[in-house]
Amino acid sequence: MSTNQMLEKSAPGINAYHFITHWHVAALSEEVYRTLEDIDALARWWPAVYLDVKVLEKGQPGGVDKVVELYTKGWLPYTLRWKFRVTKTSVPTGFALEAFGDFVGRGIWTFTGEGSGTHITYDWLIEAEKPLLKKLSFLLKPIFSMNHEWAMRKGLESLQLELRRRKGEKNVPPPPQPTFPHNLLKRSSANLNL
Repeated sequence: MSTNQMLEKSAPGINAYHFITHWHVAALSEEVYRTLEDIDALARWWPAVYLDVKVLEKGQPGGVDKVVELYTKGWLPYTLRWKFRVTKTSVPTGFALEAFGDFVGRGIWTFTGEGSGTHITYDWLIEAEKPLLKKLSFLLKPIFSMNHEWAMRKGLESLQLELRRRKGEKNVPPPPQPTFPHNLLKRSSANLNL
């Protein structure tokens, strides 16, 4: 059984956000670590949020200093362009990253084995730098926070499906897709490729 609990802590600054997400999945920590570190597959298995992902710098062996460029969204119709640099890795217990671009801050993924499952914590402390978010955070912070919560719920659902696929399970449903307007854009692109 999995749970997704989102807590928003107070953070200084009107455009600052601090989220702590807790998940539990039926997989070993090593499986969770390997799935989340596989950046090239992220847009495939978490497409509701990750529209495009590019590794800009491979970094050191083990992933430290890897730089990744992201094009993301939540359920709201705006998108975000940002990058992260991996600042610390500890296989299979987690990794840390520094974000810059439309978000500035840090994220820490922690994986703790619990029997045949893993407890996952994501601690995300950022400031929104995208002009829309920065200017409207004073008014729309609760809505922007709900947008993040939605993205993480889709992440849990997508991760669970991807772990099932990686274990060789057949007939696993596809992951949740992006919301408007990118759901339409993906369909149009798929139709053009036929």
